[in-house]
Amino acid sequence: MQVSRTNENKAITIYDIAREAGVSPSTVSRVLTGSAKVRPEKKERVLQLIEKYNFKPNALARGLADTRSKVIGLLTADVRNPFYAALFVACEKAAHEAGYTLLSSNSLDVLEQEKALLEKLQEQKVDAIIQVGGSVDDLSTNLEYSEFVNQIMTTTPVIVTGKLDGTQCHMVQIDAMKVMDLLMEHLLSLNHRKIAMIGGSMDVSSTFIKVQRYKQILQMNKIDFCPELLLTQGSYNAESGYELMNKIFEQGTVPTAVVAINDFSAVGAVRSILEHGYRIPEDISVVSQDNTFLTSIAVPNLTSVDYDYEEFGRKLIATAIAVIEGKEVSMLQTVTPKLVIRQSSGIAKSASEI
Repeated sequence: MQVSRTNENKAITIYDIAREAGVSPSTVSRVLTGSAKVRPEKKERVLQLIEKYNFKPNALARGLADTRSKVIGLLTADVRNPFYAALFVACEKAAHEAGYTLLSSNSLDVLEQEKALLEKLQEQKVDAIIQVGGSVDDLSTNLEYSEFVNQIMTTTPVIVTGKLDGTQCHMVQIDAMKVMDLLMEHLLSLNHRKIAMIGGSMDVSSTFIKVQRYKQILQMNKIDFCPELLLTQGSYNAESGYELMNKIFEQGTVPTAVVAINDFSAVGAVRSILEHGYRIPEDISVVSQDNTFLTSIAVPNLTSVDYDYEEFGRKLIATAIAVIEGKEVSMLQTVTPKLVIRQSSGIAKSASEI
């Protein structure tokens, strides 16, 4: 995007102009390009600030067609995770249909690698960057990282699937609270009252939200919260799911159902449950999140929450293109999940029967 400087030599971007004018960055872009109508009062505020800061757009900022690369960068945390792989394929398909090419990078969840790859995508003059996972999933935004992304955004808009406090990134998020609503409502309808939740980390925003909702739903249904049944001091892989489920059994508290933080964790939990001589779902039900290919190869097939990856990908790409073209688009959009019921969940047994 465009950059000017004040007398204090501070870089001014369209995001600074937008913040001070109380409008969206896309509105500033439309005023600069004259590409669409803007309300007179908004236009006047923006023009006053442009004059105040002697703000001069460069060729890229003016959105000239021949300066666009028609390439969107996609930075994922770890494409080996089937969630990221499924979303990448959906984004690639949506980008192709819109006449764009997707340039993918993989940070392996390493902060310095994320920063290096963002810089590389910026250097390659992609029209926008979509970041899926990594730092945008943090419960508490790293302020240094936030400032780093703000510098990237002086030339390249960034869209995230989580959040980055202190930035003007557009966000397309999964409705994490709804995910837990679906899983808990399903289990409660099957008469489960002794429900465990395993996997993930409380440093991750979506996991934190889900854990809080899990506790709220128990309380709303007058079910005592059992700390031994909530284990989130782990990761998002099968090994973690296996270890956490083993720990629950070692503590001597046997649940009638388990909510796994993702399909990987669920696969690990299933292994532990079967090794301890319990049947699924006859003795213990297992439900999961992400609805990746793992749900259909696990035995039994896993009940899991689906995010409609094609729609998720379309929203991300459509948001990126709208920002590129200086069009109005909501700063926050949500993806509505749905529950896919399979063989791993069934009617609860009483505690005495397990």
